[in-house]
Amino acid sequence: MAAVDNPHVGRAYIHIAGTNGKGSIAAFLSSVLKEAGYRVGIYTSPHLVRFTERFRINGQEITREEVVDLVNLLKKNIVEEEPPTFFEFTTAMALTYFARKDTDISIMEVGMGGRLDATNIISPLVTIISNIAMEHQFFLGNTLLEIAGEKAGIIKPCVPLVTGVTQKKVVELLKGKCAELGAPVVRIGEHVRYRYNGHGLAYWGRNWTLKGLRLGLLGRFQGRNAAIALAALEELSDLGLSFNHSAIESGLAHASWPGRMHILEGSPPVLLDGAHNPRAMKTLAKTIREEIDYSRLIVVIGVMEDKDIKGILKQIVPFADHVIYTRPRYSRAASPEVLFEVGTPFHKAGNVIGSLEQAIDTAKTMAGANDLVVVCGSLFTVGEALSYLDPANFAPEF
Repeated sequence: MAAVDNPHVGRAYIHIAGTNGKGSIAAFLSSVLKEAGYRVGIYTSPHLVRFTERFRINGQEITREEVVDLVNLLKKNIVEEEPPTFFEFTTAMALTYFARKDTDISIMEVGMGGRLDATNIISPLVTIISNIAMEHQFFLGNTLLEIAGEKAGIIKPCVPLVTGVTQKKVVELLKGKCAELGAPVVRIGEHVRYRYNGHGLAYWGRNWTLKGLRLGLLGRFQGRNAAIALAALEELSDLGLSFNHSAIESGLAHASWPGRMHILEGSPPVLLDGAHNPRAMKTLAKTIREEIDYSRLIVVIGVMEDKDIKGILKQIVPFADHVIYTRPRYSRAASPEVLFEVGTPFHKAGNVIGSLEQAIDTAKTMAGANDLVVVCGSLFTVGEALSYLDPANFAPEF
């Protein structure tokens, strides 16, 4: 970044870490900020279908030409003896791009952890840690507190932290870190409250009381993500950013995040969700059982080999009437045979189909009009499935 004159310095950012919910929180924030009239950058990973999805301003993806230009610019400044990782390079692209486009504020999603993540180069106006669960133990640590310590690395001196964490010892760790750095803490359920039901989202914040808000993202669990976003917006409001009720109402209602509780209507309907760890899969299964009407559930699942495969499968496989184990065309994907072996103790019925497209076709053929097909297990699985099922909106890059 120094080689390209540190374009990120002095700019406004929101920094989001956490095990699950980062994308949804970013979507709510981006949508509200856009409705309030701001020029909003958003950097997320991984992409579902196109690389350009990682860099967006007010919902518009970066163009291919701009990608090439940024790559050529930054490539000239690589130190060959210590080349950047792929994520470090794309983060540099994002920071340079948002500066070039003069965004009013940019939302940066942590790639992994926090303390040593490439995005931690920024100085944000507010930091967010959505929640913390076991993940990436090889890199982040073998205990919840070790992982929490890595994520707490994004907390900055005097910069407010908004968090949805619930575990007592993790809360204590985050509060201790904030006290050390003089950073205010806003915790969902302690400093702000919310309720989400059939009447919409009600939110009681430090300064705001909002009721009857509709959310554009499916699932009761999105109420918590929306509350985290609203708490962060309150902090931004204290810093001088302006949001009227109309912008908040419209922004939450029109928030969109493809590949997460994403339903393609049809006969049968197909639900796609990128749940890729046990906690996210548990939430997906709970949402399906409690909020969606269907006769039979047919699951198509592909998981990455470095994930907690057993932990993921046992959250959803027992509730399915049939499971098809498959894989996306990606080098890190676990073999369907391995998934079948791990899933056998949990499933009522299952089989292996190596091609994701064939697996989806088979599931749709098996399902009746009142049944539900769910494609899940990884964002890579969901991205490839979306390209196949909805090519008009999710055309592949090549």
